[in-house]
Amino acid sequence: MNVQTPPQKLTAKDFASDQEVRWCPGCGDYAILKAVQTSLANLGARPENTVFVSGIGCSSRFPYYMSTYGFHTIHGRAPAVATGLKLARPELDIWLVTGDGDALSIGGNHLFHVLRRNVDINILLFNNEIYGLTKGQYSPTSRVGQKSPSTPLGSVDSPANACQFALGSNARFIARGIDIQAKQLGEVFARAHANKGASFVEIIQNCIVYNDGAFDDFVAKEHAAERQLHVVHGQPLIYGKAKDKGLRFNVATLSLEAVTIGQDGVTEKDILVHDEKNRTLALLLTGLKPPAFPEVLGVIYCDPTTSYDAAVKAQDDAVRAKGPGDLDKLMRAGNTWQVS
Repeated sequence: MNVQTPPQKLTAKDFASDQEVRWCPGCGDYAILKAVQTSLANLGARPENTVFVSGIGCSSRFPYYMSTYGFHTIHGRAPAVATGLKLARPELDIWLVTGDGDALSIGGNHLFHVLRRNVDINILLFNNEIYGLTKGQYSPTSRVGQKSPSTPLGSVDSPANACQFALGSNARFIARGIDIQAKQLGEVFARAHANKGASFVEIIQNCIVYNDGAFDDFVAKEHAAERQLHVVHGQPLIYGKAKDKGLRFNVATLSLEAVTIGQDGVTEKDILVHDEKNRTLALLLTGLKPPAFPEVLGVIYCDPTTSYDAAVKAQDDAVRAKGPGDLDKLMRAGNTWQVS
């Protein structure tokens, strides 16, 4: 008699490959790698059913360090490869790893389409606001004034906002996390994985060599508690070490304002409650920046709809249900020419 036993529960180590991890010592990518491996184990993922797809850049080394299937593709084109793979093998669990340069510069067009189509893949965008692999040139997310080998006098470009780009591309799931916050990242990864459609996660990642401390205004210990807002659906938008700060909607200016509970007559009832299905609120939250406002983290927007791959399969199934076609009849249909 054959007895079926459930598959052995895996640990983070089971998702780590035998390849030497070759990022700079102290790079935030190490923390993200560990968080992903731990999350996959917690989610009950199976290595044989999991695929990591990447483009070019420091973050794109990721597939080598995962004991799963993987594709290290070309610059900016990982979304196209991931889309093709999902259509061919819809049962696979696909994760796309990219950087701010790979995704928002040469890959901007491809990222736009994978988001608007709502392909069922998990997109992790590591944002360090610099090109790390090619020695520190400024990137699409670099701030005005960023000095680099390609902008020695300081960048004059207006930086791209990754989450607002995703929102403008009609993404249905948008979240943000910080590389060193493993617990919060794990929660975001679990939500992204559960979403059936394109899940976009921006991960704030420190480049210790070329852009060290770029996010100290809200990540450094002396600022973290006062300048990070971890949003939870249905909970008020309150933050601060004493939980005495919050976001209120200003009707006169149609914008958000940071207020202190207990001052100027402000009470907790004045604080907005997070609604992750509210697209307008998501637009406002993703545009906030320290020090005037907190950095908004967690699941900012989640309003699921039918995924592209599910729609394609349904269409294909409907055609197949009509029975086999007649190739000869098809070839002879419509306008024809007789050659003598």
